[in-house]
Amino acid sequence: MKEIKQNQKPIKSLEDLAKFADYSLMNTLNADPEAKINGADHWPRQVFSGHYVPVNPTPIKNPEYIAHSKSLFDELGFDDSLAHSADFIKMFSGDISQVPEPLSRVGWACGYALSIYGNEYYQQCPFQTGNGYGDGRAISVLEAVINDKRWEMQLKGGGRTPYCRGADGRAVLRSSVREFLAQEYMHALGVATSRSLSLYTSKSETVDRPWFSEGSYSKDPDMMISENVAITTRVAPSFIRVGQVELFARRARKNEHPKAMEELEQIVLHLIEREYSNEIDVIDKNLSLEDKVVLLAVEFRKRLTKLISNWIRVGYCQGNFNSDNCAAGGFTLDYGPFGFIELFDPYYQPWSSSGEHFSFLNQPLAAEQNFHVFYSALRVLISSSKKHLEELDKIRDDFSKVMQEEMQKMWASKLGLDTFDEELFNELVSLMVKSSADYTIFFQELSAIPTEITALKKSFYDSNHDESIDKCWIQWLERWKLLINDNNTDELSTQMKLINPKYTLREWFLVPAYNQASEGDYALIKELQEVMTNPYSIQSKEVENKYYSLKPLEFFELGGVSHVSCSS
Repeated sequence: MKEIKQNQKPIKSLEDLAKFADYSLMNTLNADPEAKINGADHWPRQVFSGHYVPVNPTPIKNPEYIAHSKSLFDELGFDDSLAHSADFIKMFSGDISQVPEPLSRVGWACGYALSIYGNEYYQQCPFQTGNGYGDGRAISVLEAVINDKRWEMQLKGGGRTPYCRGADGRAVLRSSVREFLAQEYMHALGVATSRSLSLYTSKSETVDRPWFSEGSYSKDPDMMISENVAITTRVAPSFIRVGQVELFARRARKNEHPKAMEELEQIVLHLIEREYSNEIDVIDKNLSLEDKVVLLAVEFRKRLTKLISNWIRVGYCQGNFNSDNCAAGGFTLDYGPFGFIELFDPYYQPWSSSGEHFSFLNQPLAAEQNFHVFYSALRVLISSSKKHLEELDKIRDDFSKVMQEEMQKMWASKLGLDTFDEELFNELVSLMVKSSADYTIFFQELSAIPTEITALKKSFYDSNHDESIDKCWIQWLERWKLLINDNNTDELSTQMKLINPKYTLREWFLVPAYNQASEGDYALIKELQEVMTNPYSIQSKEVENKYYSLKPLEFFELGGVSHVSCSS
C-alpha cells in the first residue's frame, strides 16, 4: 500500500480529497470474476469467489443535507463547508459517476457468512448456499489515507447490490438518524465504533417499511408506512467482519474452488494490514503466517473483550450480535436493532425478534460465540502446524477468563473501587432490579458519593417499594463506603463521572427527532447531536431538565420506543 504524505491543508473540495485516495482492498484483493467492471450489478445472484464485487451506488433523488460530524471532519481535516458543497453532497448521497480522478467511479460490496450464536446458517441466503449473503445495501465508495490513518467510507442505504436478497437496498430516514447519532454518541463515550461522516435525505424518494402504528404495544410491526430514504456515511479503518473471514474459511474448508485457501489467506493478511499494523498493535510483517494468525487472535480477543465491557459500562445493547455484525477490527458496527438500557434488567433486549442470548448482560457470552467463529476460521488457515493450533486453542479456551477480567475491571471502575467485590456487586444487581432503577441515572447519582439513599431514589421507577428494601440500600451504601477511598471524595467523584455518563441516547429522544426530520425540521437532530457528543459534561439546566430524566411510564412496552424491529 502506497505511502501518502500527511495532510497539511484543510480539505475543501473533492479535488483536495482525491489526493489522499488509496483503494487498498480493490487494488490488492480479488474481484468476483463474474462481476461487471462498470459496477452495473444490482440484482440478487450467487457470488462464488472473490473478495468484493464492483458495484455502483444508486443515488437518492433530490438529496438534502441534514447533518455532518464536526468532530470527524476536524479529525480528517475537512472544512465544515465541504458537507454543504454540491459535489460532496452528490458523492455521499450516492452519485459517484463524475467524481474527479483518482477517486473511483465504481464502489464495492463484500460477501460474508452468517453464524448466529456460533451456529452456521444458510437459510437466510436466498440460494440456500451462503453465496448470496453480504452487503445488501452498504456500498463503500472511498478509501483514503489522511494524517497517516486509513479510512474507508461506506454508504448505508446506497442501493441494491448482488447481496440485496431481493430488497430495495435503501435505508430510511428513521434508521439513518438513529445510526448517525448513535455513532456520534458512542465515539464521545470513548467506545470503539464506526464513525458518522454525513447524513443526507431525499425529499422525493420514499419506500414502504413495516412499522408500529401510533400507540401500538405490539411486539412486532403491525402496519406498513411510507418513509423518506436517506444515506448515512459511516467511516472506519475497514469494514471487514468476522463473518467475512468466516465465509472464506467455509469455502476453504469445503474446497469450493481452486483458490479458496489462497483467498482465505489473502483476506486475513489484509485484515492484519488494515486493522493490526499500526504503531500500537504491530504484527511484524516478517513473521510467518502461522505466527501472524496467533497474534491476530490475541489482539482481536483483547479488543473484543474490551469492547463488550465498554458496551455494558455505558448501557449499550447490540440486539443482533451475529458474526456478520461483529467487526474483525474489534469496534461497534451495524446500528440496526440496538438500544441503550433505561430500566435496569439483566435481560434487556431492544430487538423484538431476538432472544435472551443477545440480552444486555449476556453480551459477553455472545461475544465469546463470535470469537469462536473467528478462531474456527483461523484454524482452517494453519491446520498443518500442530504447535500453532495448540497456541490458538489456548487463546480460545482462555476467552471467558479474559472477558471476566475485563468485566470485573469495568464494574470496579463504575463503582469507584480499586478491586472488584463480587458480593457487593451481586447485591447491587439484586437491589437495582427490586427498585426498578434507571441504569444511567443510578450510576451518575452514585458518582456524586451520596451519604444517604435519597439521591439514589432519583433513579428509581418504583419509589414506593417495601421499607425493607430501603434498609438493604442503607446497608449496601455503608459497605460500599468502607470499600471506596473516601479520603478525597471530590477526586473520586470526578473520576467516577468520567466512567459513568450523565446523558444516554434514549429511544424516546430519538423518536421525535426523526419524526420532525420527516417533516423537514432537523433542529432536534442538531440538539441531540450537541448534547450526546458531550455525555459526561455538566450542561445547562435546560438540557439537564430535558435529557436527564426517567422514561415516562406511558412509553413502557410501546412499540418503536421500548422495542424496535430490524426494518430500516
